[in-house]
Amino acid sequence: MASFRRSVAIDLGTAQVLVYVNNKGIVLEEPSVIAIDILTDDILAVGSEAKKLVGRTPGNIKAVMPMKDGVIADFPATERMLKYFLEKSISKALIKPDVLICVPSRSTQVEKRAVLQASENAGAHRTYLIEEPLAAAIGAGVDITDAGGELVLDIGGGTTDIAVISMGQIIASTSVPVAGLSFDKAIKDYIRSRYGLLIGDNKAEEIKIESGKAEPSESIEVAGRQITDGLPAKVYVPVGEIALAIKPDVDLIVDGVKKVLEVTPPELAADIYEKEIILTGGAAYTLGLRERIGEKFQINVKIAENAEQCVIVGTGRALNWLDEIDKGHNESIKAKQKELEKNEKLRRR
Repeated sequence: MASFRRSVAIDLGTAQVLVYVNNKGIVLEEPSVIAIDILTDDILAVGSEAKKLVGRTPGNIKAVMPMKDGVIADFPATERMLKYFLEKSISKALIKPDVLICVPSRSTQVEKRAVLQASENAGAHRTYLIEEPLAAAIGAGVDITDAGGELVLDIGGGTTDIAVISMGQIIASTSVPVAGLSFDKAIKDYIRSRYGLLIGDNKAEEIKIESGKAEPSESIEVAGRQITDGLPAKVYVPVGEIALAIKPDVDLIVDGVKKVLEVTPPELAADIYEKEIILTGGAAYTLGLRERIGEKFQINVKIAENAEQCVIVGTGRALNWLDEIDKGHNESIKAKQKELEKNEKLRRR
C-alpha cells in the first residue's frame, strides 16, 4: 500500500457508524440515519442531525436507517451515507482511501458483495472485509492467535454476533437478530401496553441506557402521550419492570450462546469454561444481560472495557494487515513480471 494512501476502518452498524483513520484513531461516531427529501431526492441531514428528525419529520422528509440486522437494507441510502461519512472523515482527499469494513459473521456472499459495491461507489480505492466477532475480540484485547478458545459476544444495534475464536479463526458462530434496537422496541411496547403511554424510539433508548445504570429498587421517569386522550403524561416505571420487558429478547441471545457451545469442540469448550465470556458492543451494558448469561452457563462473564468501541478499535488495528496483503499482492505481481521477462528473453534467442 502506498504510504500516501489513507487507510480507513469502518464499523457499519445498524444503529451507529464509527470511522477509524490510520494514525489518527476514531474520527467519527454517528447514528446510522439519513434524512432525504422524497420530492427532490436531496440529502437534508446525516448522522446525529438526521436522528433528531426521527419521528418529527413532515410528509416530504424521510428519515431512514438504511442498515437492518447488520446488513444493507436500502442500498442507495447506504451508499450516500457512506460517501458522506468518508468525505467527512478524510476531508475529501484527492487520493481514494483503502477501506476495511466489518460485517456480521453469518453474512451471505450476496450481503458481502453489497457492502463491497456500496463502499466502492462511495469512493473507496479498495475494500476489505473482516468479521465482527474477530474485530471485537481484537478490540477487547484478546490474543486471537492463541490456541485456547475464546467466546465473544458482540451485541450491537441490529444483531448479536456470537463466536468461538481460536488460532485467529472463527471456529463456531451464529448471528441472532436481537440486539439494542430489539430491546428498545420491547421497552416501548411494554410501556404502551402496561401504562397506555406512547413513547418514541429515542426515548425508549434513553430508558434502556438509564435502567442499565440504575439500582434494581429505583424507578425511571417516562414522559409520553396517553393513548386514551392524546394528552402528554408522565409515569414512573420500576427498573424491575424494564428487566421483565426485555427478558424474552435476552433469552434469545442466551439460546444463541447455547447453540454455539453445542457445536464447539470439547477442548475449546473446556477453555471457555476456565476463562470467561467476553461481551462487547453498545448493548453489552443492557440491564440483566450479563447476569442472565452467567447464571445460565455458570461461566464468568466480563464486559470489555469501552465495549461500544471494541469493534472499531479491533478493525482499526487490523488495518496493519492490509499492508501485508498488499505486500504479498505486489510481490506476486513482481514475480509474474520477472517470469514474463525471462520467457521473453528466451523467445528472442
